[in-house]
Amino acid sequence: MSDLQEQVQDLINGLVQSGSEDGLQVAVYRRGELLVDAVAGDATLISTDQDAARPVAPDTLFWSASTGKAVTSTLLHVLVEQGVLDYSTPIAAWWPEFGAHGKGGATLRHLLTHSVGVPAIPADTTIEQLADWQYMTAVIADSRPWWVPGEPVGYHAVTFGFIAGEIVRRATGQPLPQILLDRITGPLGVADELYFSVPGADLGRVARQVADPAGTAVFGTLPADWPLFQTAPRALFPNAEYANRRDLLTADIPYSATGSARAFARMYAALLDSVDGVRLVGPERLAQLSELSTTGPDRMTGGPSSWALGYSAGLPWQAAPRDHPSTFGMVGVGGSAAFANRATGVSIAVTKNRFNPVSINAVELVNDLVSGAL
Repeated sequence: MSDLQEQVQDLINGLVQSGSEDGLQVAVYRRGELLVDAVAGDATLISTDQDAARPVAPDTLFWSASTGKAVTSTLLHVLVEQGVLDYSTPIAAWWPEFGAHGKGGATLRHLLTHSVGVPAIPADTTIEQLADWQYMTAVIADSRPWWVPGEPVGYHAVTFGFIAGEIVRRATGQPLPQILLDRITGPLGVADELYFSVPGADLGRVARQVADPAGTAVFGTLPADWPLFQTAPRALFPNAEYANRRDLLTADIPYSATGSARAFARMYAALLDSVDGVRLVGPERLAQLSELSTTGPDRMTGGPSSWALGYSAGLPWQAAPRDHPSTFGMVGVGGSAAFANRATGVSIAVTKNRFNPVSINAVELVNDLVSGAL
């Protein structure tokens, strides 16, 4: 066991022993090499009795909320690298229906910077409709923009994945899971560890999310008129119950993803460098996708935002990308995160089953430890 592996293992063991976490995974790559693949704690699994806890394994799958947006963004960049897509092309060039109601000028770049102007789904959308790809893409295509595409930035919490996924489907003529398999997870050897829609046979490896009462209580104090709450029915805002629904886990809803920490970290590692002979994009594309693209107030969250192309710029939980200008990644609302630093060649991922929408304490502790060690 390497010294860093041992240090991370001690850290996450302590988080479990203190009661602040139930089960979690940490993976760290540096310049294509896996340095840390650590697990701690227990999880119950989606397809088993809720009381039957078992130790977290390296291939246990965790629903990871918007950490998965980076998988969707990476897929778009891979397709740009391969000449299938282009950042400046209007979305309607691939998906004509999307041009309705003045959205014809919205480009792929606008989507990747969350400025495309379509942040909301209908207020009466049901869980069943959310899991219906044809319904969701038709509704989004026919929606009226909240602003002129490319002007304000506003987090597209739900719509981002559907818009990106439909672009991919239209441009390639193939279903989203197949493209993910062909272009990312298959070449990287993590075909059974990173999914938009989890195959039924793999639900037995998905960790059941457990609500953290403290985090849920804080999230519940947000005002009802918070702009982000106007973008989807409150029943569709992620929580532990939402994350454990089989119909959602097995549907393509690519503003989230389900996977292992080592799969998320390996994907970022293959953006930075070659991983076992596989590199997802070249150095020029890496510079384009990871550099700060937009910054300023976010119309949906009311707070500051800093976006690269499809990833948060800087450390994902900090508002000042200038402090970490080489870092890009995404945080998930339940407390997972994955990110990479192109200067150091390090990528880090943390996945977990204690669902806390306002805390990423485990992620910050892991990052501080790894940054200090490397």
